[in-house]
Amino acid sequence: MLSTEKQYVQWFEDETLHSARWLSESNHAPPARIVLVDDKTTADEAYRLACEGTSLLWRGDFHNAKQLLQALNRRIDRTNERSEQRKIKKAANKSTADKLVTPEAIPNLFHQQRQTQAQRSRILSRLLLELETGYVSKLRRAPDVSAACMAAFGQLDESCLLSFRDLQGALGAAQWREKGVPIESLGLSIFPHYGVFAPTRHEYVQLLLDAPLPDTCDVAFDIGTGTGLLAVILAQRGVQQIIATDLNPRALACASENFVRLELSAVQLQQADLFPNDAPLANLIVCNPPWLPAKPSSPLEYAVYDAKSTMLRGLLQGTKQHLAEQGEVWLILSDLAEHLQLRSRDELLGWFADAGLAVKYRLDTTPKHGRSQDNTDPLFAARSLEITSLWCLERV
Repeated sequence: MLSTEKQYVQWFEDETLHSARWLSESNHAPPARIVLVDDKTTADEAYRLACEGTSLLWRGDFHNAKQLLQALNRRIDRTNERSEQRKIKKAANKSTADKLVTPEAIPNLFHQQRQTQAQRSRILSRLLLELETGYVSKLRRAPDVSAACMAAFGQLDESCLLSFRDLQGALGAAQWREKGVPIESLGLSIFPHYGVFAPTRHEYVQLLLDAPLPDTCDVAFDIGTGTGLLAVILAQRGVQQIIATDLNPRALACASENFVRLELSAVQLQQADLFPNDAPLANLIVCNPPWLPAKPSSPLEYAVYDAKSTMLRGLLQGTKQHLAEQGEVWLILSDLAEHLQLRSRDELLGWFADAGLAVKYRLDTTPKHGRSQDNTDPLFAARSLEITSLWCLERV
């Protein structure tokens, strides 16, 4: 989410000092060094400058900026490929080289991939655009980006500098928000907002449809609602009172819009850290927490990464205070963290026990997303084994 503290960046152009508001979705610091680049700037030169930490303010054709970003991406790929080849060549023999992808090597490989992704993001984010007041671009062949930026970043009555990647993210989010994400098993679409994780991977929906509701299910909580998808499922299944919570204002606005579209009057929204305030005990608590215990590097990654499993453990520890005597907890969780050796099954079961909860039953499904089928992915050995589960927990 954009920092609430205003930051500005300055640069010289035509011997004149310019200034603009700095916008960064990843809360990157304002660039310390800026050079002007345009259609005459080669990709190799741009790549060298970006790797050195210099930001590139684009003054050429808008579509050529897109091509430059793609060229920078290719150069990063080639650099990473050469690095991997050097690691393999350093191995004394083939058996030693094979150890790079053994189960023992997977945790290090995961963290190396995260570091590589972060470095890629830093380099690509150094290609900058200037937008005038109202998010207007004066670049040649620039599309009208004002509506998409307004939806993503809010009202801004001054010029700004932002990364071309952040602008692409805003434009992509505007398309998602217009078209929606079809949820075939529900016969409807969910419309994500910028900065809210889109439910493009939703194999768990059928698990929520198949799980038997508790005998009494008058009140349900959807913790960390995001787009509101889990609350929508509960409403479709006839739960009369649903309280959906989230800390992210964007998520609350997104869920609210989806509830209004679907005319769901049974769902209340509340901004809260995990559990709602001043609410009755719940017969059912559902949550789809971040699946991987690693530090998020951007606001959108908070839906995927949960440093030290803080949210998951907080949810479990607070559950009994908010759960009715015969109530149930439905926890949607992938076991990918176990295959990546970031968390063990015994550790997870121990957290259940420490919270005074026991497993009543578990429903499983196999992911069908592309990365689980891609045997060229360095982490394929882990991804190919992944199972997504609905853990039904009850009081001990």
